[in-house]
Amino acid sequence: MPHLGILAHSTEGAALCFLDYCQEGFRRTGRNEHPDVTLDYIALGRSMPAWDSGDHVAVRRTLAVSVDRLERAGAAFFACPDNTAHLALEHPGADLALPGLHIAEVVADRAAAEGRRRVGVLGTRYTMDGPVYPRALAARGIAAEVPEPADRETVNRIIFEELVNGVFTDASRREYVRVIERLAARGCDAVALVCTEIPLLVTPDVAPLPTLDSTRLLARAAYEVAVGERPLPTWRGGPLTA
Repeated sequence: MPHLGILAHSTEGAALCFLDYCQEGFRRTGRNEHPDVTLDYIALGRSMPAWDSGDHVAVRRTLAVSVDRLERAGAAFFACPDNTAHLALEHPGADLALPGLHIAEVVADRAAAEGRRRVGVLGTRYTMDGPVYPRALAARGIAAEVPEPADRETVNRIIFEELVNGVFTDASRREYVRVIERLAARGCDAVALVCTEIPLLVTPDVAPLPTLDSTRLLARAAYEVAVGERPLPTWRGGPLTA
């Protein structure tokens, strides 16, 4: 079975992806078994100055070090449970040492399979303002909606001040629910939780719209690759065309 490499870029999302990947084995087999998995993590703080300055080349260089280490550990492909990181992974550059699943493609495929027509996008300001999800959804005939500017700032602030540090509060959950209610009022029929920590705060039972959980969708797609139900990916970073 192909060995999965988890390319971590933020703590809670990477941990959730790892757990769900392993738990998928138990869900399917009833045993504590799953294909081999290795996680590599260069601390998020090392890349934050580059994110703040818009230096995607520097972020990609750091992520490439992790991919190199995953390849040396025996991984056959990678999954990066960090949506914002895909902005850097898509930046032109030398091929990464391993092919990888693209998280936005996985989420958009699920949205299309569910028949969604207008999807709200919640993530970091980099992701909400960036091209990754509008492109992936549009390629499947789905419109992408982001919150209004003040709500985008609230969503982003909670991610970086709380969620990536493992802080999940009822007050912040209420703020996210309010933002999702506004997206529903604008005609969204689902909301994509595309910061991989958000599913730990906003669960399906409290969300005003059906959720597309990018973390768990990626973990399960990776499991399907590892057990041969999905082909090995071919993308090695760089621009991804629709």
